[in-house]
Amino acid sequence: MSTYVYGITAASHPSLPQGMGGVGEPARPVRVLKAGGLAAVVSDAPEGLRPKRRDLLAHQAVLSEAGAAGCVLPMRFGSVAPDDDTVTSVLTERAEHYRERLRALEGKVEYNVKGSHDEEAVLHRVMAENPEIRSLAEANRRSGGGGYDDKLRLGELVAAAVQAREGEDAREVVHALQPYAAAVSDGPSSTGWLVNTSFLVDREAAEEFVAAVERARRDLPHLELRVNGPLPPYSFVEPGPAEPASTTAGADAGTE
Repeated sequence: MSTYVYGITAASHPSLPQGMGGVGEPARPVRVLKAGGLAAVVSDAPEGLRPKRRDLLAHQAVLSEAGAAGCVLPMRFGSVAPDDDTVTSVLTERAEHYRERLRALEGKVEYNVKGSHDEEAVLHRVMAENPEIRSLAEANRRSGGGGYDDKLRLGELVAAAVQAREGEDAREVVHALQPYAAAVSDGPSSTGWLVNTSFLVDREAAEEFVAAVERARRDLPHLELRVNGPLPPYSFVEPGPAEPASTTAGADAGTE
């Protein structure tokens, strides 16, 4: 039976409630494996696990319960090891690393910030910033829309300006929020988002961080910013004793 790994804590971490269930239908009982002064919160891994809402929430619930009593290194949804022995072996081999990570992440949470352009607002902005685009657009308007080449040239100029604006805006968002975070981790690039960045934030500074996001929204009205958190610090934990199963890789509990 494969072993599903939720997270890693110190061996001294308070016990989880008896009878707590995790992923699977029916829910697999959650248990704890200890080695190297550490503890892994695990359960048996159901076959054919997919990132369905029920299992995503179950994964998150186990981490929330464990995290309420102290720092937990969260594993991403779908992290499955071949068996219990593999988990305890990795705990022993990487004990020093995991203890360092537990110390570094104590009292901290993750906020993920995604940003995209408001299409109409960013077009107004690039027009205002670029005299060449304004001049060509006005010339096309006066000539009843302009010829094919003029329209093509205007489209190319606008597309290039918007693309350049994307990079500048992504840097500006991170620059505005970085002072309120202990660490920053860029997420994978994805269609539709010009910034996808996670910030490691002290729990006591969470209100300041959220306020900084609101200021960024006001200062950059041509952007649409989405903030998700507080979350377990997924983006600041290196791979643990299990890798996400191939069928569920990339599905992060609680991040959507």
